[in-house]
Amino acid sequence: MDVEKREPEGCLTAAIRIPVRIVVLLVVLPVRVVWDALTACGRACDRFVLRPLGRVLYALLVLPVVWLYAHVLVPLGRGLAWLAGALVTYGLVKPADRLYRWVLAPVGRALRWLADILVVVPARWLYRWGLAPLGWALRWLAKALLVWPWVALWRYVVVPVAWYGVVVPLVWLHRWVVVPSARWLYRWVLAPVGWTLVMAWRGAGYVSRALWRALAWLGLTLLVRPLAWCYRSVCTPVGHALRDHLWRPVRNVVAEAGRATRAALASAAETVRRARRDAWRALVGGPAPGRAGEPTGAPARSLGSTTIAPGVAPASEISPRKRG
Repeated sequence: MDVEKREPEGCLTAAIRIPVRIVVLLVVLPVRVVWDALTACGRACDRFVLRPLGRVLYALLVLPVVWLYAHVLVPLGRGLAWLAGALVTYGLVKPADRLYRWVLAPVGRALRWLADILVVVPARWLYRWGLAPLGWALRWLAKALLVWPWVALWRYVVVPVAWYGVVVPLVWLHRWVVVPSARWLYRWVLAPVGWTLVMAWRGAGYVSRALWRALAWLGLTLLVRPLAWCYRSVCTPVGHALRDHLWRPVRNVVAEAGRATRAALASAAETVRRARRDAWRALVGGPAPGRAGEPTGAPARSLGSTTIAPGVAPASEISPRKRG
């Protein structure tokens, strides 16, 4: 490849490049940093939010519809199609075919033969010997009066004027003015500015990646690793020591104190209940208290006997009054 000789830069090129580089370094680098942050957030959102949500929606919405279509709608549609085909074939197609073959086709042939004799043959004769010559004459007259003058005007007046008055000057202007100006503008203005922007964008990307890596390393070094070391080396042993030497003994002492308190309160309540029953029995009177857990009721008796029979309902302690 022929290496193009690079001409020395002019004042105009230097005056354009220097402000462009300053603006690029002040604008493109922050934009690239923000762009990298938004890209990382978008990737994280796509990985941890959108993809699981899409899988859940696919499992909840698409799979039931596919199963319904494959196992319900397709067999139902095939059955309905077969039934409709059978009904159409044996209810409409065959009767219509017989009607066309044995009735409509012969009637149509007869009507066509009659129409040929009465209408088509006279119409052909009239068209060939009357309307066709008249149409040719009218077409020639219309061309002579309406078409040929306009064609001559277009061919010999409008086209030359347009070609030599508009097209040729425009082509000359495009070839000798517009194209050289565009080439000069692209070579000395747009290409350097574009190259500067591309290089600045790439450099901003490198700086942004280095900045984010440095921030990540600083966060890992100054925050995550000290916190992990503090949790592993300080908080965990202190927590285990507090749990083993303070919390468990205190919990055991509190539990024992609670059990002793509950037992004391239960004993006091039982003593109060017994004292209340004894006071009531001393004031009112009543049978002696039995052992705890035994029912206090009248013993069951058999008829006319004082022997206790198991399974018999206890008799009443009050005898019925005698009638005089």
